[in-house]
Amino acid sequence: MNYLGELISIGVAFSWTATALLSEFGSKRLGNLTLNVLRMALALLFSMVLFFTVTGSPMPAGASAEAAGWMLLSGLVGYVIGDFCLFQCYIIIGSRYGQLFMTLAPLSAAVMAWITLGQQMTMMSIAAMMMTLLGIGISVLGRGEHHKVSLKLPLNGVLFAIGAAVCQGVGLVLSKIGMDHYETTANMPEWLIPFNANFYRCVAGIIGFTLLMYFRKGMAPLREALHDRKGLIAATATTIFGPFVGVGFSLMAVQYTGAGIASTLMAMTPIIIILPSYWLFHEKITWRAVLGAVISVVGVSLFFLG
Repeated sequence: MNYLGELISIGVAFSWTATALLSEFGSKRLGNLTLNVLRMALALLFSMVLFFTVTGSPMPAGASAEAAGWMLLSGLVGYVIGDFCLFQCYIIIGSRYGQLFMTLAPLSAAVMAWITLGQQMTMMSIAAMMMTLLGIGISVLGRGEHHKVSLKLPLNGVLFAIGAAVCQGVGLVLSKIGMDHYETTANMPEWLIPFNANFYRCVAGIIGFTLLMYFRKGMAPLREALHDRKGLIAATATTIFGPFVGVGFSLMAVQYTGAGIASTLMAMTPIIIILPSYWLFHEKITWRAVLGAVISVVGVSLFFLG
C-alpha cells in the first residue's frame, strides 16, 4: 500500500494528541503523581503481556547490566523528572501549550547528542532551533501593559514545560546509548528491543514516582484513585495511546517510510491539538497560537528533513 508509513505516522500524531488531552484530564482529576504511578504500573503490565505473547516469557531479554543501567537512568530523567514536569505544566497551562513547548525536545536531544555522542550540529540544526523558538515565542508572548513584550502564561507552567522538553530530549539520547548495548537473542526479534528498553525505563519510573508520592502526600491518593472509575479509565487510555500504541506504531512507521518524513508527521501534535483543546477545555484559539504552532512544527521538520 502506497504511503502506508505516512498514514501510520499521522495516526501516531493523533495518538499522542489523545495522550496529551487524556493526561491533562487525568492529572487534574487524580493528581500528577497518582496518574504517573498508575501509568507506569499499567505500562509494565502491558509490556509483560507483549513479551509473553512474543517470546513466551513475561520478562525482557537481551539487556546487559550496562544497558539496563543506561535505561534506568533514562527512565529517571525522561519519566520521573520529565513526565512530572510535563503533567504539572498540563495542570497549569494546559496540554495545548504543553505540547507546543515539547517541540523543544529535539533541540535538547541534538545538544545532548553533540555533548555525549559527538554528533555534529549543522547550520540546518541551528536554523531549526531558531525557527522552533520563534514559533513558541509568537504563541506565548504578547504586548504587556507596562512592557513591550510580556509572557501570556504563568511563569511556573512555562518552566515546567521547558523542563519536560529538556528531560525528554536528554532521556531519548540516554535511551539510544542504552539500546546500543542490547544484544538480540534467538527468541527476541530486533523490533522488540525498544519495548524491552522501555520496560527498564518504566521500572525506574514507578520506583521514582512512588517514592515522590510517599514522601510528599503518602499513599492515600493512590488508594482513592483505585476507586475512581473515570480516573482509572483516563489512566488506562493514556497508557495505551502513549507509551504502548504510540511507541509501537512510531517504530512501525519508520519501516515503511523515511525516518525524517515519519518524525516530521508525528511532530504535528501541537497543530492537531488546537481544535480538541477548544472543544474539550474551551481554550481560546487565536491566529498567533495557530501561526506559532505551525512555525514550531516547521522548525522541528528541519531537524529531520534537512
